[in-house]
Amino acid sequence: MKILIASDLDRTLIYSAAALRLGVPDARAPRLLCVEVYEGKPLSYLTETAAALLDGVARTGAFVPATTRTREQYGRVRLPGPVPRFAVCANGGEILVDGEPDTGWRRRVRRAVADECGATLDEVLDRVTRTADPAWLLRARTAEDLFAYLVVDRERLPLVWVKELTEWADERGWAVSLQGRKVYAVPRPVTKSAAVAEVVRRTGAERLLTAGDSLLDADLLLAADHGWRPGHGELADSGWTAPHVTALTTAGVAAGEEIVRAFAEAVDVVVDAAADGRG
Repeated sequence: MKILIASDLDRTLIYSAAALRLGVPDARAPRLLCVEVYEGKPLSYLTETAAALLDGVARTGAFVPATTRTREQYGRVRLPGPVPRFAVCANGGEILVDGEPDTGWRRRVRRAVADECGATLDEVLDRVTRTADPAWLLRARTAEDLFAYLVVDRERLPLVWVKELTEWADERGWAVSLQGRKVYAVPRPVTKSAAVAEVVRRTGAERLLTAGDSLLDADLLLAADHGWRPGHGELADSGWTAPHVTALTTAGVAAGEEIVRAFAEAVDVVVDAAADGRG
């Protein structure tokens, strides 16, 4: 049976220093591998054990990163193993094939947004920037001319503002997600599940495994034969689950390792103790 494994990256497989949640004395902390550098500084990590397992999974050809990152942001990530044949970026707005954007898929997504959404990107961006308070809004950006995201001071961000934006956006066919220091506003037709379904169609995969931590990953998890969510993030905080989704209690980078281990077991990847950092 051909298996496809589609996983979110940030706070699911890879973690910033602030999101690691090591939770053990320094002398017992796992060895970490840096997989992203930004402006000359290390940014994202996974454990060496997870790296060894992911290398094995990637070599089976089954692994498909499915991220909300733009193509440029995804390009900074150097995951273990061979570069995946397919990758999903911009929350499903882009499919990369051997690193190049699939222009047919791009046109298809943009047509769906134009047909199904009651507000344009410019209107959404105007709404969020006009109602946001400079006391907690750090930056406002757009991604791939598809969706908007804000970088905020999380401690000062009023959750009532997020609630009001969510209600306003929902009426216009957009979804809102709060992930760490970022607030995303994404058109509902732009989904990871739709892009991954296209990859499944092209590869002829018979079984789909997925993982994710945020509300923007819920559709991807629901589309899977089996999924995993870590013990942190929007989905865990809201108590979201589904019968075929394993809700881990583990949080932080250790959850990422647990998820990759489950992926490896599904495709019969075996990593010896010396290779996975436990020797």
